[in-house]
Amino acid sequence: MVSFEMNDRKKIGIGLTGFGVFFSFLGIIFFFDKGLLAMGNILFFSGVTLTIGLKSTMQFFMKPQNFKGTISFGLGFLLVVIGWPIFGMMLEAYGFVVLFSGFWPTLAVFMQRIPILGWLFQQPYIRSVYWVQDYSDPYSSAEDILSSNSFCNLAHLV
Repeated sequence: MVSFEMNDRKKIGIGLTGFGVFFSFLGIIFFFDKGLLAMGNILFFSGVTLTIGLKSTMQFFMKPQNFKGTISFGLGFLLVVIGWPIFGMMLEAYGFVVLFSGFWPTLAVFMQRIPILGWLFQQPYIRSVYWVQDYSDPYSSAEDILSSNSFCNLAHLV
């Protein structure tokens, strides 16, 4: 098992990422206020950079399979800054889904282990939205589905 050492730099990075999400949420609530959205974007990006490191951040955003997401996220940020926050946030949301689509299986398993939400995500109607059903066993567990690589990749749907 890989240990995740929590030093001060990573704590600050997680805090900045959280504040970035919070300011972005406030910017959306306040009718796409471009100042709050730009501040949220800057805090989010700097938080991710502090959390995983500059080299890892550059490697993540410069992977060939992440170019589409990186360009979309960057152009969305630029549109927010120059005054078109609605279009910028739509483009950023697309870039975010494309960039972080590899984390959806991990997030789905984590959500299923939360006491109340886990029960909700086990319901057939909700489960059919984000799981590709294994026809041999429609009630297989999340770990079985993830290990068989039959999880639906959201990046290909967009």
